[in-house]
Amino acid sequence: MRNVDAAGLGIGDDYPPRIMGVLNVSEESPYEPSVFDDPGEAAAYVDEHLVDEGADIVDVGLESANKDLSVLSASEELARLDTAVETIESVSGDAVFSIETRYHEVAEAALARGFEMVNDVCGFADPEMPRVCAEYDVAVAKMASPPDLDRPGAVEAVDWAARSDRATDDWSYVDDVYEALSLNGFTDKTIVDPAFGGWSAEKTLADDRETFRRLREFRGLGRPLLVSINRKNFLREVAGRSTAEALPVSLAATAMAVERGAHVVRTHDVAQTRDAALVGRAFTRQRHRDAAVGVEELDVTTAREARRHFGRLDCEGIAATDAVVRVFEVTGLPPESTAALVTRARDAGAHFESGTGAPAGVLVGTESSLTALAAGESDASADLRPVLDAVGEAVE
Repeated sequence: MRNVDAAGLGIGDDYPPRIMGVLNVSEESPYEPSVFDDPGEAAAYVDEHLVDEGADIVDVGLESANKDLSVLSASEELARLDTAVETIESVSGDAVFSIETRYHEVAEAALARGFEMVNDVCGFADPEMPRVCAEYDVAVAKMASPPDLDRPGAVEAVDWAARSDRATDDWSYVDDVYEALSLNGFTDKTIVDPAFGGWSAEKTLADDRETFRRLREFRGLGRPLLVSINRKNFLREVAGRSTAEALPVSLAATAMAVERGAHVVRTHDVAQTRDAALVGRAFTRQRHRDAAVGVEELDVTTAREARRHFGRLDCEGIAATDAVVRVFEVTGLPPESTAALVTRARDAGAHFESGTGAPAGVLVGTESSLTALAAGESDASADLRPVLDAVGEAVE
């Protein structure tokens, strides 16, 4: 996993989770407490409510990315840049300042005037954006989006499977996001953002839930991962909460996201999100890494996650189903079926160990060995066949 240096702030597996607080100089932005048009008031907000509460990065938005609002032109965004620049010049606290924009002209102007990072909500739809970020040697968050400057985050607006040579029969929205993030490549300091939220009418809450469930797969891009999940609808719906009531579900998800590999969490609730992120970090599985000899243990819990890493390293991926071990408790088999399962498991490359007391045992195997076991000869007993079918369904 690549680490990124953002103006001296380390981002990646070797560093604690970073908190990105939000400041808007866009009057149309929906979260009123973060919206300012006076640089002095904005700077005070940054110091007191973002930096002092633990924000490592302050993301300054010049316009709202709300899908229901008209998109500003680059010149209109540039007209708002003075307020943003005056704000960061007045802040006394220490943070990395990120400019949120989709235009390379705006990014370049902001970087020339003191900003230190870019948050590209259109995912390099402007083909000049990677060049600008590389020339200024700055970190850039790249949000999954179509190649369209007017449609930030609207991943589902493109038939990504038709464009990809990696399309499979089980292609899903998460694969769309993965392809969108890969579009137009990366800079050496790119951070990837899978675009949680309602960026289009076609986007569903189920899409976001599946993306969150499979968050580890985005580690296959080999880049630090940013999530923006604060008070999002897909979390609020789980608990039946309004936006005002949704902080607890956001914090629960933050801890889970960091445990699943997120490195930056974008939020309006800085102090609370920081604590939740640190809890997630404290209980993240420790993975061995020896940079001196080039050995890194990968964070892989499913064959899909393994395939992402195989793809990143240009491997064929034929061993992906051997990358994860699955364990099942099996109960209720009579002695003769238990003995048959021991033999069948061994022949398939798995292992079944029966207990000495109750008629129960533990079945262990890689996904490929368990698939072979489940698809084995059809002469299994009436007791054993349902067990094999259940295992096969679990690993398919």
